Amino acid sequence: MMNSKPPRVAVSTNKTPVTGLPFVPPPVTRIEDTGLSPLWLQDHVLKVMYFQGYPTGFKIAEYISLPFSGVVDQALETLKREKLVEVRSSQIGLGEGSYQYAITGAGISRAREALERNQYAGPAPVPLDQYIEAIKKQARGRLQVTNRTMRQVLSHLVVSEKEFQKLGPAINSGTSIFMYGPTGDGKTSIARAIGNLISSQTMYVPYAIYVDGQVIKLYDNVNHQLAPEKDARPNGTGSLKTGAHRDPRWVRIRRPFIVVGGELTMAGLDLVFDDTLKFYEAPFQVKANGGILLIDDFGRQQVRPRDLLNRWIVPLENRIDYLNLHTGRKLEFPFDVLVIFSTNLPPRDLVDEAFLRRLRHKIEIGDPTYEEYREIFRRVAEAKHIEYSDQGLAYLLQEWYIKRNRVLRASHPRDICDQILDISRYLGEDPSMSRKLLDMAANAYFVDL
Repeated sequence: MMNSKPPRVAVSTNKTPVTGLPFVPPPVTRIEDTGLSPLWLQDHVLKVMYFQGYPTGFKIAEYISLPFSGVVDQALETLKREKLVEVRSSQIGLGEGSYQYAITGAGISRAREALERNQYAGPAPVPLDQYIEAIKKQARGRLQVTNRTMRQVLSHLVVSEKEFQKLGPAINSGTSIFMYGPTGDGKTSIARAIGNLISSQTMYVPYAIYVDGQVIKLYDNVNHQLAPEKDARPNGTGSLKTGAHRDPRWVRIRRPFIVVGGELTMAGLDLVFDDTLKFYEAPFQVKANGGILLIDDFGRQQVRPRDLLNRWIVPLENRIDYLNLHTGRKLEFPFDVLVIFSTNLPPRDLVDEAFLRRLRHKIEIGDPTYEEYREIFRRVAEAKHIEYSDQGLAYLLQEWYIKRNRVLRASHPRDICDQILDISRYLGEDPSMSRKLLDMAANAYFVDL
């Protein structure tokens, strides 16, 4: 048994440092290294110039995340030769990269033709096959947790030993977890603690993916957290500054932890095509590749749970997902995602035996015991600077739980302590677990249904 039971209500964050970088995008020194056709790259440069006015060569390279020497300079040389761009000024600095370039009338016409196909003008995309290979390589570098690691990660949560012993193997599976139990008992807090553990590792993802002339925007500054560049030693050959000696079309992030809830729809699980901009946004599960996708409040989405579950059958079994372009072509994407389904609805109302069989780990998160509830309350009160009292807690349990036949929830201590803080500030008193403040807090918080 655990000596100090780990609280379902988070009061601090613990992260376990992880070293090692399994994959670094190889550097790009010529157009052939990009995997993009020279014509597509030229059109991309023209679109950037169409929007940016009179950029320097170095600025164009920065906008499309490709090196000037050997790539952007070659594209500009071809565009100059075809009289689609011209040098406007060469007095800014030394070298062709410091020249200001202007798009000509013919260049504007070609840029507009390119914009009719798609209006993407950001970092150059990476071919789909390169992305797939990178995800496979980085999958092998996933963190494997031990009992000791789990106790460190969940030390800020109160988790029963039975639940605790199921969580570690479930994380190591890297496949799927079905967490169920009453509302307010910490399923989301546990999932976020797992997310903190995963995010201690880093990985590379491209800004965008290229396939059949189409662009799929992948990097998302809302769902992806940037990680600082560091010196890496790939293949043990010596120090390599990853920010300077790698393909700049890739961005280093913490392994993703993406949460979706009631807003999830079937359309959100496929490539989302913007009819105006004419390029795609990657769905949640692709953005979560290499990390965790938490489907919170499962069963409360606007679509039937059965329809969502059927959508997940193939990816969960084969670790491959199939997505559709608006042209009708079906694309095969890697599915390297730990999917966590979290619900407070009875499993029998959501899933059948056939689907439960496909979910690797099923973990019930139940109500806390009186001892666990006491430990949660003590930790939360300490974190919120409320004077803790065993006598006050005994009074609260007797008057507001036992006498009223009310069940314990792991979230109650946090919420009651917040009520105490609100009331004590109003009354001008020090926050404490006095009978008066406990009664006022409970009376404002609990509602008999």
